[in-house]
Amino acid sequence: MTRKLITGYSNPTIKFVRSLRDKKHRRREARFLAEGLRLLTDARETGRLPEILLMATGRDPHPLLDDLEAAVVGAGGDVIEVPIDILAKVTGKDNPQAVCGVFAEWDTALAGVDRGNAPIWLVAQAMRDPGNLGTMLRTADAVGAGGVILIDDCVDPFSVEAVRASMGAIFTQRLAQARWEDFIAWLRAGPGQLVAASLREAVPYRGAGYARPCFVMVGNESRGLPEDYEMACDLRVTMPMKGRADSLNAAVAAAVLAYDVLATFD
Repeated sequence: MTRKLITGYSNPTIKFVRSLRDKKHRRREARFLAEGLRLLTDARETGRLPEILLMATGRDPHPLLDDLEAAVVGAGGDVIEVPIDILAKVTGKDNPQAVCGVFAEWDTALAGVDRGNAPIWLVAQAMRDPGNLGTMLRTADAVGAGGVILIDDCVDPFSVEAVRASMGAIFTQRLAQARWEDFIAWLRAGPGQLVAASLREAVPYRGAGYARPCFVMVGNESRGLPEDYEMACDLRVTMPMKGRADSLNAAVAAAVLAYDVLATFD
C-alpha cells in the first residue's frame, strides 16, 4: 500500500487542501474537507470515499483506518502522511483528529429529490449557523427523514464547521438547495404538506393534522420565516413557551416538530 510523506507547509497538495476551508475555493474546486475517522467511516459506508486521505504521522493504529486506506487506494485516491502540526493547519484546529479527507461535492439540485422516499423532510430557510445545520442533519438522520432542503441563502453545508457539526449525517442525508420560488413550485407539483413553526394563525403542534410526506420548515435564527412563506404553508403550528424565552433555537424547534410528526406517523 503506497503512502506519500509530506512535511512542508509549502507543498502544493497541502496548500490545496488547506484552501478548501475557504468557501470560494470550495465552490471553484467542488471539493470539501471532512475530519475524523468516524465521519470518514460513515462516508465510506454510504459509498463515498475521499479523493485525498491525510493521516497524521505517529497516529495510533486502527482497523477502520486500515480499511479506509485500502479502499481509497483501491479507488485510485491519494494517501498522504503529514506531521500533526500540518494537519492542524489544514483543519484549523489546535488539536486535530488524526485523519481527514478531501471529498468531491455532489449534486444538490432539488430535481434530484424523490419526495416519496420518506414520510418526513426538514426544510431550513436562510439558516446561517453551521452548528444549527449540522444539528438539523443529525435530527433528519435520527427521525428517518429523507433529508434536508436548504432554502434561499443558507450557510454552506460543505463548510468545515457544518460538516463537523453533522457528525457524519452530511453523508447519510439527501441534501438539496433551492430558492423559495423554485422550492414552492416543486412542492406544489406533487404530494407534500408544508408545515411551519409559527405564531401566525397557528394550532398547537401536539395532535396537529400532519400528513405524508411532511416538510417541516424553520426559518432564520434571528428573523424567523418571512410572513408570505408562512402563509404559503399548509399547516402552521406553535409550541408552548413556559419560561421567559419567546422562541426556541431553530434547529431545536425542527427536532421537536420532527419527532412529533414521527410519533404521529408511527
